[in-house]
Amino acid sequence: MTKFKSTLFLADQWDPSEYALIDSGDGHKLEQFGSQRIIRPDPQAFWPAASPVDSWSADAVFDAKSGDDERGNWKLINPAAPDTWPMQWQGLKLNARRTPFRHLGLFQEHSVHWAFAQDRIRAAARPIRLLNLFGYTGMMSLAAAQAGAEVTHLDASPKSNAYGREHQTLSGLADRKIRWIDDDAMKFTAREIRRGNRYDAIVLDPPKFGRGTKNETWRFEEDLPGLLANVRALLSDQPLFVILTAYAVRLSHIALAQALAGHLKDLGGTVEMGEMALPHRDDDRLLPTSICARWTAEG
Repeated sequence: MTKFKSTLFLADQWDPSEYALIDSGDGHKLEQFGSQRIIRPDPQAFWPAASPVDSWSADAVFDAKSGDDERGNWKLINPAAPDTWPMQWQGLKLNARRTPFRHLGLFQEHSVHWAFAQDRIRAAARPIRLLNLFGYTGMMSLAAAQAGAEVTHLDASPKSNAYGREHQTLSGLADRKIRWIDDDAMKFTAREIRRGNRYDAIVLDPPKFGRGTKNETWRFEEDLPGLLANVRALLSDQPLFVILTAYAVRLSHIALAQALAGHLKDLGGTVEMGEMALPHRDDDRLLPTSICARWTAEG
């Protein structure tokens, strides 16, 4: 029988010189990304900011379009601030970059899962194969490879995968086994099942809505159950963990956890469920970012 556990997934593994949440409130957040300070909108930060937002100092500000905090344009406050600049996490190196969707080439709150994956892979003391679906620019893939796993990384965006390869080289992991695949998650996992390929760990961070490499559509509530069925079929006889995260969906973390557990019920184990959050640098406030469910095997 699957056990359930409520957890706060707190991303507090960052060196503050590499990433720090300095302040948030009044619909915005002020963050340090390596050498640059950034202001971005965040609708969840509807509490009063510690300092007035108009007093914040930054290198760049994301100006969101009306009614859409994801799309907009960057306003460069510091003209000397480069469009791309280096960052690192636990020895993994990447280039942060301003994108048209307010993101900076990484989701820093996922570091809580990077650290967890590394601990589990190292503790297993055996060869581990990990599948990273919707892998974006590859920080989870690099963390797993750094810990010794053989990784298959999949994302529908060739540009994101190219950044991942770049980060693999920057991190000194060129000799590690990482397959970078541009494909649709549903089609790829179905093919892997037919091929008889199996994985000891699977990570998936599906969007609310997306498109595959051949314009396939992805809708979270409609397509997640089928993908989770594929995930179960792809697990090895000695699975370690499955990590599922979700952004901008009208679901509780309980619903997410029970959906995951329903497909893995024959395996027993434990499903941790809860919110992912970022701590503020100078006080005890937390900024929630997403919900997640994380299954682990017994022992």
